Amino acid sequence: MLKILLAAALPLSLAANATVAQDSYPDKPITIMVPAAAGGPSDTVARLVAQSMGEKLGQQVLVENMGGAGGSLGAATVAQAEPDGYRLLLYHIGVATFAALYPNLSYKPIEDFTSVGLITEVPMTIVGRKDLGPKTFADLVTHIKRAGQAVTFGTAGTGAVSDLCGRLLQDGLQTKFTLVPYKGMGPAMTDLIGGRIDLACDQTTNTTTQIKAGEVHPYAVTTSARINVLPDLPTVAESGIDGFELSAWHAIWAPKGTPETIRNKLSEALQVALKDPAVVERFASLGTAPVSPEQATPAALDEKFKSEVDRLTKLIEPSK
Repeated sequence: MLKILLAAALPLSLAANATVAQDSYPDKPITIMVPAAAGGPSDTVARLVAQSMGEKLGQQVLVENMGGAGGSLGAATVAQAEPDGYRLLLYHIGVATFAALYPNLSYKPIEDFTSVGLITEVPMTIVGRKDLGPKTFADLVTHIKRAGQAVTFGTAGTGAVSDLCGRLLQDGLQTKFTLVPYKGMGPAMTDLIGGRIDLACDQTTNTTTQIKAGEVHPYAVTTSARINVLPDLPTVAESGIDGFELSAWHAIWAPKGTPETIRNKLSEALQVALKDPAVVERFASLGTAPVSPEQATPAALDEKFKSEVDRLTKLIEPSK
């Protein structure tokens, strides 16, 4: 009888312990995994929100970087982590390409991540080494069509948002150039500034400073309208490629099975961070802005993520 009573009490004890753990969360530092090299745009976004989130949560929020395979390797460490809220994923639109690009993934992005919330939608810019030659986007188009595969275009790896930009540009020009994959846009931009590659397409969070410093030459912005931080930079669409539009939204996910109470605490901390004047000001200086509080929620990210997986799968699979 005693054994039966102990056995019956065990699940209740475990449930009580789980409830206590959720109520006391967080009681140790939290790690945000950025599945790209340090210095890239996702890393910039992560470090901007991590401090404010940590202040709201009462714990330090650390940023860890792991590049490779377009971000899918670093993301795997979160998909396989304990669903206790202490290991999170912060990445961009590229997460929506994982299933299409890597059919042998050890995880399923939609099923194995729990949404926390959107952070920002970042415009992208097509930039070149400062001594490339072409001065306008029209000149660049002529150059690419003439030089073809001799033109080198740096990306953060297959399926990364920079790679998607390159693919869209090739489709729009009906011309192939050479996509050069890196382990993140940090090292790609270093090589672009150093003149070792010709072009790149990166987020304003990572290019605005270099553009204003004259370290790279800007050609166009990928959004449907010009942006305030670079008002003289034309859009790709107005420069001759109709319908060209791409932005890099960033978001935070937790592992599948993360308790709703923990997920809600994280989402609330994110919403507080996105209202932080220092974060808003820094985002503005980089050509972007935080999303609204309504978008920085699990439900909004669920909807966005599923629609983007569908859209980008249709773009990627015919070109594989």
